[in-house]
Amino acid sequence: MNVPSQLKYTSTHEWIRNEGDGTIAVGITDHAQEALGDLVFIELPKPGRVVAAGEACAVVESVKAASDIYAPVAGSIVAANDQVVASPELINADAYSHWLYKLKPASMGDVDALLDAAGYTTSVGDA
Repeated sequence: MNVPSQLKYTSTHEWIRNEGDGTIAVGITDHAQEALGDLVFIELPKPGRVVAAGEACAVVESVKAASDIYAPVAGSIVAANDQVVASPELINADAYSHWLYKLKPASMGDVDALLDAAGYTTSVGDA
């Protein structure tokens, strides 16, 4: 299972990358895309939307199922990745190279409290 050590994670299979400008990029993990199978549709939140931590704010659909994507922390959506909306298969090709949306957290301290790579690996088992 591919779990890059420089990212943060949620137990609901989102990865989080600090962009260094007060925002974070959010995507789904390799484990999640593998479990879902071939992605065929992605719906992302609109920039400007304010989300609560744990709030469902995006949807990914595969040939198997539809799954909600949750906000890892509270904040405001600042960007949505139209490239993955147009080509959902990019997530299957490399889940960590393609973010879904960017978020300006209400508190960067909340990001620090998310799972590290070891914690995420433990939460899903050694798949």
